[in-house]
Amino acid sequence: MIAALRSLRHPNYRLQITGQAISLIGTWMQRVAVSWLVYRISGSALILGLITFAQLFPTLVISPFAGSFADRHNKYRTLMITQTGLMIQAGLLALLVWFKVYNLWYIGVLALMQGIISVFDVTSRQSLLKELVPVKEDLPNAIALNSSVFNGARMIGPAVAGVVLSAYGEAVCFTVNFVSFIAVLLTLYLMKLDLRPMVGSKENWKEALVEGYHYLRRSPHIASLILLLTASSLLVMPYFNTLLPVVAKEIFHGDAKTFSWFESAAGMGAMFGAVYMAFQKAGRNLRFLVIGASALLSSSIFLVSTIHHLWSALGFTMLAATGMMVQNSSINTYIQTHSPAALRGRAISYYVMAFQGVLPLGSLLAGFMARQMTIHYALIVHGVAGLLISLSFALYIRHRIHDHPEILPRVIAPAPTIDTSTSA
Repeated sequence: MIAALRSLRHPNYRLQITGQAISLIGTWMQRVAVSWLVYRISGSALILGLITFAQLFPTLVISPFAGSFADRHNKYRTLMITQTGLMIQAGLLALLVWFKVYNLWYIGVLALMQGIISVFDVTSRQSLLKELVPVKEDLPNAIALNSSVFNGARMIGPAVAGVVLSAYGEAVCFTVNFVSFIAVLLTLYLMKLDLRPMVGSKENWKEALVEGYHYLRRSPHIASLILLLTASSLLVMPYFNTLLPVVAKEIFHGDAKTFSWFESAAGMGAMFGAVYMAFQKAGRNLRFLVIGASALLSSSIFLVSTIHHLWSALGFTMLAATGMMVQNSSINTYIQTHSPAALRGRAISYYVMAFQGVLPLGSLLAGFMARQMTIHYALIVHGVAGLLISLSFALYIRHRIHDHPEILPRVIAPAPTIDTSTSA
């Protein structure tokens, strides 16, 4: 257990994870409330996909710019600004709903505002993690604990949101999220960081952008993972952010509470995946882990399409989320531990672009399929596509090892000994 919590021995990381643990509960409450509000107003999976598109599309367009910005500027100050901006966005959303002056256009504009700010926030926060956890051997554990907190909030937030939505409505959920940002800003203020200027920080943004692109081209081990994540975000992961409310309402004839059960099941599964990653030792072959996790994600979604029992669907949703978490956390860890410090922000920006930026396109596609071919067939397409993606990546890895057998010992080398005598 001490080994699984070893990254908490770093004071700045403890502050970061504490603030995030509080704020993310409010964030998930807002996500559930927005999804339900949009679907309640429109009754359309396609409109829900459009709102998700507005929120996530900026990630696809400006992630590389955000990555070069993070490599050239103070990440800590950027986080202070972005968290304040997200707090303002939550406050505006709460005010509109409290005074009942909202409509789908207002919600869409605020979703776009949140998306633009979040690009810079996520990229800076991810690339700052190495400074919060200066011991390299502790970095994979810190990433896994971040995922645990994120998905613990994903498990708690929707459950609370289901009760609050039924009893008080969406406005209270948005207000709770607004207040929760106080915790993040306070913990950021208490951090003691000595951020030295990055090498290459005097590059202009065009040079930095081009260098990030060339680095990815020179790194097929990272580029292949980015491509897998891109395909998964387009064809598989929209199940969680677009199709879940449709599954809850159309297949199981549920309400907001039923939807919150699915969100909580996904959060619980992702939590299991994050805890599993926290116990992984340094030196584990993460690319092999990605193959198994991707297959678990896809096969579970396919199985949801074949059943009509609510608890079975919740169980398979939980398994799908476990696979998604292990897949994404493994890719994130691999990129952070294999990219140089001066290019880490740009490398992470491509991860963010593949993970969150492609999701809006996938959301539109998922919403269109659910409308044109019913939710059952849409789930079948998602599951089969994911299995084909997993198979393609497995064949690629096999081909790489066959043509370059010298990489095998390096990939699966024994884990270095890590001193875990220092408790959290």
